[in-house]
Amino acid sequence: MEPFVLKEEQGRPALFMLEPWVSRYGGVSAGFTSRNGGVGQTPYDSLNCAFHVGDRAEDVIANRELVASRLGFTLASWTCGEQVHRADIAVIDKSLAGAGSLTRESAVQDTDGLLTNVPGVMLTSFYADCVPLFFYDPVRQVVGLAHAGWKGTVARIAAKMAERMTEVFGSRPEDIQAAIGPSIGSCCYEIDGKVMSYVHDLAKDFLGNDEYSVSDWYITKEGGKYMLNLKEMNRHIMIKAGILPTHIECTSWCTSCRNDLFFSYRKDGGTTGRMASWIGLKEG
Repeated sequence: MEPFVLKEEQGRPALFMLEPWVSRYGGVSAGFTSRNGGVGQTPYDSLNCAFHVGDRAEDVIANRELVASRLGFTLASWTCGEQVHRADIAVIDKSLAGAGSLTRESAVQDTDGLLTNVPGVMLTSFYADCVPLFFYDPVRQVVGLAHAGWKGTVARIAAKMAERMTEVFGSRPEDIQAAIGPSIGSCCYEIDGKVMSYVHDLAKDFLGNDEYSVSDWYITKEGGKYMLNLKEMNRHIMIKAGILPTHIECTSWCTSCRNDLFFSYRKDGGTTGRMASWIGLKEG
C-alpha cells in the first residue's frame, strides 16, 4: 500500500502525508508537499518552498506559512539546511530552531541531513527529483530527514543518519522506522557511465550477500546508459545499517511521471520549484 497519501483541501496546500506514521504515532507529523495549492507564479507555480531556485522570496515565505499552518507548526519552527549533495548531518537543538525559515543565508550550512529530539521543531528539506529519507525512533523520540541525490546515496547518507541517531541519542537501529518518499523513479532516471562508476563502487559492499540483489539497482541500456533506482539503493543501505526491512516504508510515486503533482528538475528542464519534506515531534 502506498504510504504517502495525497490530502487535498479547498484553498489549502495539497500535501502527501506519511499515513502509516501519522496514523500509528500521534506525536509525529511527517510528509511531503506537492506543487499545488500555493501562491507562486510560472515556472514556480504554485507551492515552491525553496529560496535557492530564483523565485520571489515573499512567495516562498507565504508558501511555507501555508504549509506550516496546515500542519499545526509555526513558521518560526521551520528548520532547514543549505543542501550540498553530501552526507553531513546536523543535530538541531533549540538554538537552531527556525534556521533558514525566512532566508537562505540563515539555514544550517553545508548540511543534507537534520536530526532532532526537540518537540515543536519542523525539520524540512527540498526536492525536485532527489530522494527524501525520513527517520523516526519512537522509543527515544528522535526524528531525522536526509536529502539523497545520487551523490548523497553513494555517500551512504541513509546509513550515516542511523549511525548519528545511535551516537547522539542512543537509538537502536532495530527501533528506527524509516521511509523513502516521492522522487524520480528508475522509469525516468537515466544516468551515464561516470555516475554508474560510483554506483559500482558502492555495490561492491553488497555483493555476495543473498539479502541484497544489486541487479535491482539499475537497468542497462544501449549506448553506455543506465536507468537507476535510487529508492531501492537507499532501501538496501538502510537494511545494511541495521534498520529492519519491515520498518521501511517506500513510495511508488515518481516525480517525473507525475509532473502535475510534483516539480521535476528533469521534466521541467532545470527551471522549477522545489517540494519540501517535513518531519517534526508535536509539542505536548
